[in-house]
Formats: sequence, C-alpha cells, structure tokens
Amino acid sequence: MATRRIPLVLLACGSFNPITNQHMRLFELARDHMHSTGQYQVVGGIVSPVSDGYGKQGLVLAQHRIAMAKLALQSSDWVTVDEWESQQADWTETAVTMRYHYGRILKEYERSTGEHKDSSGNPSPLSSPCPQLKLLCGADFLDTFQVPDLWLDDHVEEVAGHFGLICVSRGGLHPEQAVAASDTLSRHSHNIFLVREWVRNETSATEVRRALRRGLSVKYLIPDSVIEYIHQHNLYTEDSERRNKGTVLRPLAKQATQPGKSLDD
Repeated sequence: MATRRIPLVLLACGSFNPITNQHMRLFELARDHMHSTGQYQVVGGIVSPVSDGYGKQGLVLAQHRIAMAKLALQSSDWVTVDEWESQQADWTETAVTMRYHYGRILKEYERSTGEHKDSSGNPSPLSSPCPQLKLLCGADFLDTFQVPDLWLDDHVEEVAGHFGLICVSRGGLHPEQAVAASDTLSRHSHNIFLVREWVRNETSATEVRRALRRGLSVKYLIPDSVIEYIHQHNLYTEDSERRNKGTVLRPLAKQATQPGKSLDD
C-alpha cells in the first residue's frame, strides 16, 4: 500500500522590495523538488513581507510591498500573500512568524478533518497526515545563521529542527558548506532540503531597485503589473533609497538586548 504524502505549506519571509520573478520562481522549484521526494504534497505557499520596523535601507512602506506582491501573484493558483507579519509594529522573528502560520494551518486542518476527542479526552486519530510548514529561502540565507547577534540559538533550533528549510541555490553558492559549518544545521540536515536551480536566474531586488533609480528598463525581471504600480506610486527613487539610512537593522538591535543571542531574517 502506498504511503500517503504529507501535506506541506511553503513559507517565504523577506523584504520583497520589490517582489521579483525570481522570488516567485523559488516556489515552483521547491514544489517540484518536494514532490520528487515521494513524501510530500505541496498544498500551498505563503509570501510574508517584513514589517516597516525591519529598518533596512531603501525599504518602501509595507502597504506598497504587499500590493506589489499581490499583483505579482495574481497568476498563481497556490501561492498567496499574507499581511500579518507586515502589519506588526516591530520586526518579527522568523521563528515567531512560522509559529503563527503553523497555528493557522493546524486550526484549518482540524476543522477540515473534524478532529474530536475520545471518551478519555484524548484527540482521536485523524484520517490524513498532519500538515507541515517549511521555510523557503535562497541558499545564501543559510549564511545568516553564522552572523553574530542575528539569531537566537533556540530559534535556529526551532526553524531547522521543528519546521525545516527548503533552500534553493544558484550560481556559485554552496549551501552544503553552510550546513556543515553549523552544529545545529548539521544535526538537522535531514530536515534541510537543498534544491539546485539549473536554469540560471540571477535577478535580485537590489539590482531591480538600482535600475529603476537610473531610469532603466526592468521589464521581464518583475511582472508588468508591478512595474506599472511602481511608476504610479513613484517608488524606488534616490529619496526612497535613503530611507532608514544609518539605521541598525532591527534584528541586530533587538537580539543585542536579549540573553542567548544569535540570528534571524
């Protein structure tokens, strides 16, 4: 009898400043890879832009980043944009954002499967495998786990061990080295899925913003609907790039005030 596949939701956190075709491509690559394992059935994807409290230079307001992401993903029938993280007054740790989304996923799962308790008060077995949530990221994200004062140690353990990661690499990046360099990541290497993108796509949001500031074309790098939105709202100018200049990234400032510091986002 064939084993039933585990329902899986992919969560991508980040600035999405602006969202690019490459951001969306990560979801497609990750879904193909996870299906190829024979263990998982990807049932959804979530784009979760950071809040304005992140403090990164050149970060335009969350309302614009959310609007652009929604326009870009109109063509997707399985990836959606979630506003919860972007609406928080302060920057939210990745582990906290994952807890929030997984809580929602479990509630929906319990509702749809009609979970109930037996006469002893214990949850009765559900008819389908419990869904999982994994963090989707570019392979360079793994290097952030080695940045001093960026992640809390227990958050690294939670993200890598409890949830898991799907890291898409391109170009000369070697994510397996980042895994080997971390005791925590090495311990949970079975829960870290490394995906190689063979069709090269080096588009970055930083380069897109630079081109826009210089009045250069970004067609085919980001969706036409997003380009139109950017022009309508006069985003990504010399002035907008100076936003938050000289500000310490909120993860660094926040973690520095907490015991057991380490890294996040």
